Amino acid sequence: MRPRCGAAYGPGSRGPCVLRRDLLRCRGVEVLQYRGRTITPTDLATLRALIAANPAMSRRALSVAVCVAWHWTQPNGTPCEVICRGLLLWLHRGGHLVLPPPQWTTSKAWLPRTSAVPVLIDTTPIETTLRALGPLTFHQVRRTPDERLFNSLLAQHHYLGYQQPVGEHLKYLVVAGDRPVACVAWGSAPGVLGPRDRFIGWSAAARRRHIRLLAYNPRFLILPWVRVPHLASHVLGRMAARLSRDWQQIYAHPIYWLETFIDPLRFRGTCYRAANWITLGRTTGRGHRAPTKRPTRPIKDVLGYPLRPDFRAQLGVTQ
Repeated sequence: MRPRCGAAYGPGSRGPCVLRRDLLRCRGVEVLQYRGRTITPTDLATLRALIAANPAMSRRALSVAVCVAWHWTQPNGTPCEVICRGLLLWLHRGGHLVLPPPQWTTSKAWLPRTSAVPVLIDTTPIETTLRALGPLTFHQVRRTPDERLFNSLLAQHHYLGYQQPVGEHLKYLVVAGDRPVACVAWGSAPGVLGPRDRFIGWSAAARRRHIRLLAYNPRFLILPWVRVPHLASHVLGRMAARLSRDWQQIYAHPIYWLETFIDPLRFRGTCYRAANWITLGRTTGRGHRAPTKRPTRPIKDVLGYPLRPDFRAQLGVTQ
Protein backbone atom coordinates (compact mmCIF):
# COMPACT_ATOMS: atom_id res chain seq x y z
CA MET A 1 0.00 0.00 0.00
CA ARG A 2 1.06 3.57 -0.66
CA PRO A 3 1.50 5.89 2.29
CA ARG A 4 -1.10 8.49 3.04
CA CYS A 5 -0.58 12.16 2.21
CA GLY A 6 2.45 13.55 3.99
CA ALA A 7 3.58 10.11 5.14
CA ALA A 8 7.03 8.74 4.44
CA TYR A 9 8.55 5.33 4.74
CA GLY A 10 10.96 4.93 7.61
CA PRO A 11 12.48 2.28 9.87
CA GLY A 12 9.82 -0.11 11.05
CA SER A 13 7.25 1.06 8.49
CA ARG A 14 5.00 -1.52 6.85
CA GLY A 15 5.18 0.01 3.41
CA PRO A 16 6.72 -1.80 0.44
CA CYS A 17 10.46 -2.35 0.41
CA VAL A 18 11.98 0.54 -1.56
CA LEU A 19 15.71 0.72 -2.13
CA ARG A 20 17.46 3.81 -0.84
CA ARG A 21 18.22 6.45 -3.46
CA ASP A 22 21.99 5.96 -3.20
CA LEU A 23 21.61 2.21 -3.78
CA LEU A 24 19.31 2.81 -6.75
CA ARG A 25 21.86 5.16 -8.28
CA CYS A 26 24.62 2.59 -7.77
CA ARG A 27 22.54 0.12 -9.76
CA GLY A 28 22.11 2.59 -12.61
CA VAL A 29 18.43 3.22 -11.89
CA GLU A 30 17.11 6.73 -12.54
CA VAL A 31 15.84 8.21 -9.28
CA LEU A 32 12.89 10.60 -9.31
CA GLN A 33 11.77 12.55 -6.27
CA TYR A 34 8.47 14.41 -5.91
CA ARG A 35 7.71 16.19 -2.63
CA GLY A 36 10.04 13.82 -0.78
CA ARG A 37 8.63 10.69 -2.41
CA THR A 38 10.76 8.30 -4.46
CA ILE A 39 9.17 7.37 -7.81
CA THR A 40 10.49 3.98 -8.91
CA PRO A 41 10.57 2.46 -12.41
CA THR A 42 7.79 0.11 -11.25
CA ASP A 43 5.67 3.14 -10.36
CA LEU A 44 6.23 4.62 -13.81
CA ALA A 45 5.33 1.35 -15.50
CA THR A 46 2.11 1.18 -13.48
CA LEU A 47 1.16 4.72 -14.45
CA ARG A 48 1.91 4.19 -18.14
CA ALA A 49 -0.18 1.01 -18.17
CA LEU A 50 -3.10 2.78 -16.51
CA ILE A 51 -2.96 5.62 -19.04
CA ALA A 52 -2.73 3.19 -21.97
CA ALA A 53 -5.73 1.22 -20.71
CA ASN A 54 -7.86 4.38 -20.32
CA PRO A 55 -6.99 6.73 -23.22
CA ALA A 56 -10.28 8.69 -22.97
CA MET A 57 -10.00 9.30 -19.23
CA SER A 58 -9.62 12.92 -18.10
CA ARG A 59 -6.57 13.94 -16.13
CA ARG A 60 -8.65 14.46 -13.02
CA ALA A 61 -10.30 11.06 -13.33
CA LEU A 62 -6.89 9.55 -13.94
CA SER A 63 -5.53 11.05 -10.71
CA VAL A 64 -8.46 9.58 -8.78
CA ALA A 65 -7.81 6.17 -10.36
CA VAL A 66 -4.14 6.35 -9.34
CA CYS A 67 -5.15 7.20 -5.77
CA VAL A 68 -7.46 4.18 -5.71
CA ALA A 69 -4.80 1.88 -7.15
CA TRP A 70 -2.17 3.12 -4.71
CA HIS A 71 -4.52 3.42 -1.70
CA TRP A 72 -3.36 7.04 -1.54
CA THR A 73 -5.70 8.83 0.85
CA GLN A 74 -5.76 11.50 3.51
CA PRO A 75 -6.32 10.35 7.10
CA ASN A 76 -10.05 11.16 6.70
CA GLY A 77 -10.28 8.83 3.68
CA THR A 78 -10.38 11.51 0.97
CA PRO A 79 -8.21 10.63 -2.07
CA CYS A 80 -5.07 12.77 -2.44
CA GLU A 81 -6.08 13.53 -6.00
CA VAL A 82 -4.81 17.13 -6.10
CA ILE A 83 -1.30 16.06 -5.04
CA CYS A 84 -1.54 13.12 -7.43
CA ARG A 85 -2.54 15.43 -10.28
CA GLY A 86 0.53 17.53 -9.56
CA LEU A 87 2.71 14.41 -9.62
CA LEU A 88 1.29 13.27 -12.96
CA LEU A 89 1.75 16.70 -14.52
CA TRP A 90 5.33 16.86 -13.20
CA LEU A 91 6.12 13.47 -14.74
CA HIS A 92 4.43 14.50 -18.00
CA ARG A 93 6.46 17.70 -18.27
CA GLY A 94 9.62 15.76 -17.48
CA GLY A 95 8.97 13.37 -20.37
CA HIS A 96 8.53 10.29 -18.16
CA LEU A 97 4.97 9.62 -19.34
CA VAL A 98 2.37 11.14 -21.67
CA LEU A 99 -0.91 12.31 -20.20
CA PRO A 100 -4.13 12.53 -22.21
CA PRO A 101 -4.76 15.99 -23.69
CA PRO A 102 -6.51 18.34 -21.24
CA GLN A 103 -10.27 18.41 -21.76
CA TRP A 104 -10.52 22.05 -20.66
CA THR A 105 -8.05 24.86 -21.20
CA THR A 106 -7.88 28.58 -20.53
CA SER A 107 -5.65 31.37 -21.81
CA LYS A 108 -5.49 32.93 -18.33
CA ALA A 109 -2.52 32.10 -16.12
CA TRP A 110 -3.47 30.53 -12.79
CA LEU A 111 -3.27 32.92 -9.86
CA PRO A 112 -4.21 32.29 -6.22
CA ARG A 113 -7.49 33.87 -5.17
CA THR A 114 -6.55 37.02 -3.28
CA SER A 115 -9.82 38.93 -3.27
CA ALA A 116 -13.35 38.40 -2.05
CA VAL A 117 -16.69 40.04 -2.80
CA PRO A 118 -17.39 42.74 -0.17
CA VAL A 119 -20.13 41.90 2.33
CA LEU A 120 -21.79 44.80 4.14
CA ILE A 121 -22.21 44.42 7.91
CA ASP A 122 -22.82 46.65 10.90
CA THR A 123 -19.62 48.59 11.69
CA THR A 124 -20.91 50.50 14.70
CA PRO A 125 -17.98 50.75 17.17
CA ILE A 126 -17.86 48.18 19.96
CA GLU A 127 -15.95 49.63 22.90
CA THR A 128 -16.42 47.69 26.12
CA THR A 129 -14.78 45.22 28.49
CA LEU A 130 -14.37 41.54 27.79
CA ARG A 131 -16.85 40.68 30.53
CA ALA A 132 -19.45 43.14 29.25
CA LEU A 133 -19.02 41.90 25.69
CA GLY A 134 -20.79 38.71 26.69
CA PRO A 135 -20.36 35.12 25.51
CA LEU A 136 -18.36 34.53 22.34
CA THR A 137 -19.38 31.93 19.78
CA PHE A 138 -16.79 30.32 17.51
CA HIS A 139 -18.20 29.29 14.12
CA GLN A 140 -16.08 27.07 11.86
CA VAL A 141 -17.22 28.54 8.54
CA ARG A 142 -15.23 26.68 5.90
CA ARG A 143 -17.68 25.30 3.31
CA THR A 144 -20.61 27.06 4.97
CA PRO A 145 -22.65 30.10 3.82
CA ASP A 146 -20.67 32.30 6.26
CA GLU A 147 -17.35 31.56 4.51
CA ARG A 148 -18.08 34.39 2.08
CA LEU A 149 -18.35 36.84 5.00
CA PHE A 150 -15.09 35.55 6.52
CA ASN A 151 -13.22 35.95 3.21
CA SER A 152 -14.66 39.44 2.72
CA LEU A 153 -13.64 40.66 6.18
CA LEU A 154 -10.04 39.53 5.69
CA ALA A 155 -9.89 41.02 2.20
CA GLN A 156 -11.15 44.40 3.44
CA HIS A 157 -9.54 44.73 6.87
CA HIS A 158 -6.39 42.56 7.19
CA TYR A 159 -3.19 44.25 6.07
CA LEU A 160 -2.17 41.13 4.11
CA GLY A 161 -5.61 40.79 2.54
CA TYR A 162 -7.19 37.45 1.74
CA GLN A 163 -5.60 34.50 -0.02
CA GLN A 164 -7.35 31.20 -0.55
CA PRO A 165 -5.54 28.51 1.47
CA VAL A 166 -4.47 25.18 0.01
CA GLY A 167 -4.31 21.87 1.83
CA GLU A 168 -5.93 21.27 5.19
CA HIS A 169 -7.37 24.46 6.67
CA LEU A 170 -10.15 25.79 8.89
CA LYS A 171 -11.72 29.24 9.16
CA TYR A 172 -13.33 30.64 12.30
CA LEU A 173 -15.68 33.56 12.65
CA VAL A 174 -15.91 34.76 16.27
CA VAL A 175 -19.27 36.32 17.10
CA ALA A 176 -20.49 38.29 20.12
CA GLY A 177 -24.28 38.30 20.15
CA ASP A 178 -25.10 38.68 16.47
CA ARG A 179 -22.00 40.68 15.50
CA PRO A 180 -18.68 39.33 14.20
CA VAL A 181 -15.71 40.56 16.22
CA ALA A 182 -12.78 38.45 14.95
CA CYS A 183 -11.57 36.12 12.19
CA VAL A 184 -9.00 33.35 12.72
CA ALA A 185 -7.55 31.21 9.93
CA TRP A 186 -5.58 27.98 10.33
CA GLY A 187 -3.75 25.95 7.72
CA SER A 188 -0.99 23.45 7.06
CA ALA A 189 2.37 24.32 8.61
CA PRO A 190 5.51 25.05 6.54
CA GLY A 191 7.50 21.93 5.82
CA VAL A 192 10.82 23.31 7.06
CA LEU A 193 11.14 26.09 9.62
CA GLY A 194 14.49 26.36 11.40
CA PRO A 195 13.52 27.95 14.75
CA ARG A 196 10.57 25.60 15.16
CA ASP A 197 12.43 22.49 14.11
CA ARG A 198 15.27 23.20 16.51
CA PHE A 199 12.85 23.83 19.38
CA ILE A 200 10.93 20.61 18.75
CA GLY A 201 14.16 18.69 18.23
CA TRP A 202 12.82 16.25 15.67
CA SER A 203 14.71 14.56 12.88
CA ALA A 204 14.03 15.24 9.21
CA ALA A 205 12.29 11.85 8.93
CA ALA A 206 10.10 12.56 11.97
CA ARG A 207 9.25 15.98 10.56
CA ARG A 208 8.10 14.50 7.25
CA ARG A 209 5.97 11.89 9.03
CA HIS A 210 4.33 14.25 11.51
CA ILE A 211 4.22 17.68 9.85
CA ARG A 212 0.47 17.28 9.31
CA LEU A 213 0.01 17.35 13.10
CA LEU A 214 1.00 21.04 13.16
CA ALA A 215 -1.28 23.97 12.33
CA TYR A 216 -0.18 27.39 11.11
CA ASN A 217 -2.06 30.62 11.87
CA PRO A 218 -1.68 32.78 8.71
CA ARG A 219 -4.40 35.33 9.55
CA PHE A 220 -5.78 36.72 12.82
CA LEU A 221 -8.02 39.76 12.67
CA ILE A 222 -9.81 41.70 15.37
CA LEU A 223 -12.21 43.87 13.37
CA PRO A 224 -11.07 47.50 13.37
CA TRP A 225 -14.23 48.90 15.02
CA VAL A 226 -13.88 46.50 17.96
CA ARG A 227 -12.05 47.92 21.00
CA VAL A 228 -12.13 45.31 23.77
CA PRO A 229 -9.03 44.92 25.97
CA HIS A 230 -7.68 41.35 26.21
CA LEU A 231 -10.07 40.10 23.50
CA ALA A 232 -7.26 38.92 21.18
CA SER A 233 -5.44 36.81 23.78
CA HIS A 234 -8.79 35.41 24.98
CA VAL A 235 -9.67 34.33 21.44
CA LEU A 236 -6.27 32.64 21.04
CA GLY A 237 -6.75 30.75 24.29
CA ARG A 238 -10.22 29.57 23.27
CA MET A 239 -8.89 28.51 19.87
CA ALA A 240 -6.10 26.46 21.42
CA ALA A 241 -8.68 24.62 23.51
CA ARG A 242 -10.85 23.54 20.58
CA LEU A 243 -8.76 23.45 17.38
CA SER A 244 -7.40 19.91 17.71
CA ARG A 245 -10.88 18.53 18.36
CA ASP A 246 -12.31 20.28 15.29
CA TRP A 247 -9.37 19.14 13.14
CA GLN A 248 -9.89 15.56 14.29
CA GLN A 249 -13.55 15.74 13.32
CA ILE A 250 -12.89 17.10 9.83
CA TYR A 251 -9.50 15.65 8.89
CA ALA A 252 -9.40 12.56 11.13
CA HIS A 253 -6.20 13.49 12.94
CA PRO A 254 -5.37 15.78 15.89
CA ILE A 255 -3.13 18.84 16.14
CA TYR A 256 -0.34 19.00 18.72
CA TRP A 257 1.41 22.26 17.88
CA LEU A 258 0.40 25.76 16.71
CA GLU A 259 2.64 28.36 15.10
CA THR A 260 2.57 31.76 13.46
CA PHE A 261 4.77 34.55 12.11
CA ILE A 262 4.87 38.13 13.41
CA ASP A 263 6.31 41.04 11.43
CA PRO A 264 8.33 42.89 14.13
CA LEU A 265 8.30 46.10 12.08
CA ARG A 266 4.50 46.19 12.42
CA PHE A 267 3.59 44.28 15.57
CA ARG A 268 5.02 43.12 18.87
CA GLY A 269 2.88 39.99 19.10
CA THR A 270 1.61 41.04 22.54
CA CYS A 271 -1.63 39.06 22.32
CA TYR A 272 0.24 35.85 21.44
CA ARG A 273 2.68 36.29 24.30
CA ALA A 274 -0.20 37.05 26.66
CA ALA A 275 -1.73 33.74 25.56
CA ASN A 276 1.56 31.98 26.50
CA TRP A 277 2.90 31.47 23.00
CA ILE A 278 6.68 30.96 22.89
CA THR A 279 9.07 33.11 20.84
CA LEU A 280 11.27 30.64 18.95
CA GLY A 281 13.50 32.89 16.82
CA ARG A 282 13.34 34.63 13.48
CA THR A 283 13.02 33.58 9.87
CA THR A 284 15.88 34.11 7.43
CA GLY A 285 13.73 36.19 5.11
CA ARG A 286 14.52 33.90 2.17
CA GLY A 287 11.29 31.98 1.84
CA HIS A 288 10.87 28.46 0.45
CA ARG A 289 13.69 27.18 -1.81
CA ALA A 290 15.13 30.67 -2.26
CA PRO A 291 17.78 30.91 -5.01
CA THR A 292 19.93 33.21 -2.85
CA LYS A 293 21.04 33.36 0.76
CA ARG A 294 20.18 37.04 0.96
CA PRO A 295 16.82 38.07 2.49
CA THR A 296 14.23 38.72 -0.20
CA ARG A 297 11.22 39.32 2.06
CA PRO A 298 10.52 40.67 5.57
CA ILE A 299 12.23 38.82 8.42
CA LYS A 300 9.61 37.69 10.93
CA ASP A 301 9.45 36.40 14.47
CA VAL A 302 8.39 32.76 14.81
CA LEU A 303 6.03 31.93 17.69
CA GLY A 304 4.80 28.49 18.71
CA TYR A 305 2.36 26.95 21.13
CA PRO A 306 2.35 23.25 22.19
CA LEU A 307 -1.12 21.85 22.80
CA ARG A 308 0.05 18.98 25.02
CA PRO A 309 2.87 18.55 27.55
CA ASP A 310 4.02 15.46 25.63
CA PHE A 311 3.91 17.16 22.23
CA ARG A 312 7.46 16.11 21.38
CA ALA A 313 6.65 12.41 21.89
CA GLN A 314 3.50 12.83 19.77
CA LEU A 315 5.64 14.39 17.02
CA GLY A 316 8.07 11.47 16.91
CA VAL A 317 10.93 12.91 18.97
CA THR A 318 12.92 10.14 20.61
CA GLN A 319 15.17 10.86 23.57
